[in-house]
Amino acid sequence: MKRYKEMPKKNPAAVALGKLGGKAWAASRSAKERSEAARKAGLARSKKLSAEQRRGIAMLGVKARQAKYKQREDSKQQRGGNNAT
Repeated sequence: MKRYKEMPKKNPAAVALGKLGGKAWAASRSAKERSEAARKAGLARSKKLSAEQRRGIAMLGVKARQAKYKQREDSKQQRGGNNAT
């Protein structure tokens, strides 16, 4: 007795089309259409999050920017690029 049913064969044309995926979709759209689609997708994702979750994500972005800025400033000081202090 078999435990799993055999998978039906896939349509080769559908497989080829699926491999193109987002690249083919994007190539057939204008920049404005791609931007609008991305905006709608972002809104749909954010609707799934609570205000607390959105706040947490925003704080992660702030912390990442602050760390990047601090790293840049530390690098300048090590190279002696900030002699005004």
